[in-house]
Amino acid sequence: MRGLLIFCLCFFSEATIGQTLYILGTLQDGGAPHMGCEKLCCSVEKPHDFVSSIGVVGEHQSFIFDATPDFVSQTNYLKEVSGHKNVVIFLTHAHMGHYTGLMHLGREAHNTAETMVYAMPKMAHFLSKNGPWDQLVSLRNISLIPLQEDQEVFLDQSITVTPLKVPHRDEYSETVGYLIKGKNKTALYVPDIDKWSKWNRSIAALIETVDYAFLDGTFFADGEVPRPMSEVPHPFVSETAALLESLPLKERQKVYFIHLNHSNPARNAEFQGRIDLEKQGFQFAEFGLSFDL
Repeated sequence: MRGLLIFCLCFFSEATIGQTLYILGTLQDGGAPHMGCEKLCCSVEKPHDFVSSIGVVGEHQSFIFDATPDFVSQTNYLKEVSGHKNVVIFLTHAHMGHYTGLMHLGREAHNTAETMVYAMPKMAHFLSKNGPWDQLVSLRNISLIPLQEDQEVFLDQSITVTPLKVPHRDEYSETVGYLIKGKNKTALYVPDIDKWSKWNRSIAALIETVDYAFLDGTFFADGEVPRPMSEVPHPFVSETAALLESLPLKERQKVYFIHLNHSNPARNAEFQGRIDLEKQGFQFAEFGLSFDL
């Protein structure tokens, strides 16, 4: 009986150790209200309307994907739900919404000591050779850890992260999405990509290998902003939905659109286009949503 009790307690302890992914932000780099926007979409500031990011909580550490302009609020939230004091950072690329939150680690602010920052080679070079970011490196506020395309990184409690290079406007660095594997489930995070057709992978086939897919939903359709949209190519939500419409419902239900521009009408849950897509199984990321890994 005593042996059985010990077994049950050990099993219960192991079972209660969870791995959880959290949505920490859903907006495109400029956030909302967006500078220069005087339309209704930016007339009201909503709580927790943060720039696109996800967090992963393991047994001993927490990990944040992208250091956004809302980095302080997002890391505070992640610390609150995890109980972990520090976070490890994974960067996707060198556009303003995805790395500028690193400024809060400098001596003008938190003055951290060797916060671990995982980055691809060009991204790491950009941070090391350009101010003010190079000061974070020279003062050891951050410790840059190099990533290689398609190579797994083994982290806390059997979590693995694999960078997947994607086509994007790579003025200063390459761009990656991430494949994140927990003990039981796998997530795909691709907040930025030019067009699915430019990628050397099939997004439909990739979705079938994961449990959750957080995908670039920057714009809903063409003509959404008053500028040539070829300057900022992204797969329109409507395009992605059309591309994936032949997948079974259980596969479409894995898709959560993230990284929505301030102008994207799907930010409004009552927008008919969003309602129609949700009827097809597609979903939209919301701050605070959690997913077991």
